[in-house]
Amino acid sequence: MPFSKSTPSLSINRALGRIIPRNFVTSTTTAASLKRSNMSVSTKQEADYKRNPHPNFKGVEASRPDWDKESHFRYTKTASPSWSFGSGPNALRDPAAGDKKHISIDPYEAGRPAPFNYKLLISGIVPRPIGFVSSQSRDGSVRNLAPFSYFNLINHDPPLFILGFASSLEAPKDTLRNLVESRECVINIISEDFIEAANATSVDSPYDVSEWDISGLTPVHDCLDVRAARVKEAVFSVECKLESVREFESRARPGKKSGSLVVVEGTRFWVREDAINEERNLIDPAVLRPMSRLGGITYGRVTEAIEILRPSFQGDVGGREGYEKLKEKRKGDDSK
Repeated sequence: MPFSKSTPSLSINRALGRIIPRNFVTSTTTAASLKRSNMSVSTKQEADYKRNPHPNFKGVEASRPDWDKESHFRYTKTASPSWSFGSGPNALRDPAAGDKKHISIDPYEAGRPAPFNYKLLISGIVPRPIGFVSSQSRDGSVRNLAPFSYFNLINHDPPLFILGFASSLEAPKDTLRNLVESRECVINIISEDFIEAANATSVDSPYDVSEWDISGLTPVHDCLDVRAARVKEAVFSVECKLESVREFESRARPGKKSGSLVVVEGTRFWVREDAINEERNLIDPAVLRPMSRLGGITYGRVTEAIEILRPSFQGDVGGREGYEKLKEKRKGDDSK
């Protein structure tokens, strides 16, 4: 099955063999021009995004409180433990919020810069989990480590994860290039105790520069199904094999590929012994201490959580009879 730009979805299967030519990166005009200009895909994007809102970031940071070392993961009650079905928002909602109007935004309205959609979406779709991806070139000569917040778990049987790249296969980010060439990676979860090192790997370095050296993190070469290294400092890591790749065409620039979606299948889990329960099916968030992404250059900690039971339609809502009562109550409330 030959690779072509018009192919909407590329399924990577052992039986099919390699369906994307090994030289797809260096044989394209875009990649060649990037190499000549010594500008990576990330460098160009960062120049467009203007992600840092502070002219003097270190000055702003110095004015803030120190990291709260005493803040540890804990559970609290919900805001409204006595909440009942049909009650709507809890007491935390600002009474004035109901008078606020919503603004409709056309992502492609005339004069709207493309980076605006990026900045809006990453500040609204929060918090986002971070996939900290270790990958390497097909021959193992180039090793890459990079964080991705266009990331999530999408299935458990088989374990499937998605990674989104704001780049095409013609001008791929380093991790995308490695994934297509080697068809494997390791996804690690970032914890509080190495957030600075993990962030350092987002640097716009040339392809042949290893972010392992820049970050000072420790590669462990004991994976059983893939050749890429896992991050020793990570509490949780997953060995993954490439399942499929799909490119997307830009709406703002028709004819141009602007993004790629990669699906990888988890083949083996690694969990630090003090974080896993006896049944080996739960990871302790107090040990994992995961970091998340918010908008701009902002990260989030997970220091508080609540537990809420998933309701039963029959046992808690009252089945069809209880549902009809809630409908009638809502009609009465709406008529007031």
